[in-house]
Amino acid sequence: MPALKALIAQLGSLALLFMAGQSGNLPFGSPMALAISQGLLAAFFSAGLRSARWWMPIHILFMPCVVLAAGSHLRPWLYLAGFALLMLVYWSSFRTQVPLFLSNKLTVHRLAAWLPDKQALTVLDIGSGTGSLVQGLARLRPDWQVHGIETAPAPYWLSRHLCRKLANTHLSRSDFWQGSLRGFDVVYAFLSPVPMPALWAKALREMRPGSWLISNSFEIARATPERVVSVGDKRGTHLFCYRIPEHSASRKSRQ
Repeated sequence: MPALKALIAQLGSLALLFMAGQSGNLPFGSPMALAISQGLLAAFFSAGLRSARWWMPIHILFMPCVVLAAGSHLRPWLYLAGFALLMLVYWSSFRTQVPLFLSNKLTVHRLAAWLPDKQALTVLDIGSGTGSLVQGLARLRPDWQVHGIETAPAPYWLSRHLCRKLANTHLSRSDFWQGSLRGFDVVYAFLSPVPMPALWAKALREMRPGSWLISNSFEIARATPERVVSVGDKRGTHLFCYRIPEHSASRKSRQ
């Protein structure tokens, strides 16, 4: 579990510094120098535990930020407020390894232009965040039914507010892993590389043949997209479009 690896890396680096201090082998004693040393050691431990690369800067900066915050003499309630705000925005990201990604307007337009031009298309955005894709698609195609599902409270509440006047939007606050993908023509995901293989397996089990699973930016290992759509924005976004095969082919792909 990534969070457990991070805790081990932090505690391991602290223990090593403590033992070095007890033996008198620390060449420096200023709090910031110790914090920087601890951060570098934690990053080293994290690499040894084969954590994702993006954990490295977090480990390096965590303790120096703690030292800076301790010297700023901020009121204690501000720390609690900051923690509460982060919890409301990111919620279970530490467990799911899915941060808050927002689909930009150009992505919404490219997706709307590429999807089959037919009425009664039903689209689901899993991890819909602030509703940027749900709201954009619903405005562009009022004949479509656009659904969004999000677990984090703050993005969900904001998405409800932004979509309140759009009758063809449907938002829910729940875990898409516990729900079903049946009945959707298109499932859109802007998650992270970690959950994509499990999501593909879920899509093969539940989505009907001919429907689409579209992943923003992250390819699915051991699956071949039928189409890759280049958005053409500054970050070089690509949409990897996977068509759900016939059930016989689906069973073969899972073997």
